[in-house]
Amino acid sequence: MTYSFENIIAWQKAHAFVLSVYRVTRHFPEDEKYGLISQFRRAAVSIEANIAEGYKRLGKVDKLRFFNISQGSLEECRSYNLLSRDLGLLRPGEFELLHSSIEETSKFLNSYCRAIVNDNAMRDEKSK
Repeated sequence: MTYSFENIIAWQKAHAFVLSVYRVTRHFPEDEKYGLISQFRRAAVSIEANIAEGYKRLGKVDKLRFFNISQGSLEECRSYNLLSRDLGLLRPGEFELLHSSIEETSKFLNSYCRAIVNDNAMRDEKSK
């Protein structure tokens, strides 16, 4: 049973990913400040923010719409991670760290969406 979006494992994984993105992009070149750094960070924040916003939506369709936006932002981050690697902006191990975090967040977000489709998550929230 969840009492807050903070109890959702998908949100916890997304939050950890955001913190990693901020740490990793801190050493990107200054000329990427308004480019890749900004885009990568905004997309990462969007993942957890949309999970939080969707959590309080009452209808299944409305909830799933926000979680789908989160999934889209997650895929956007997957692309930024690849681009950062290919541009040589990542230090050793950072691509793998972010890639692993993306995969883990995606797994938990997809599971949470399946639970909503099957009404399991909705029942948990109503029983509070």
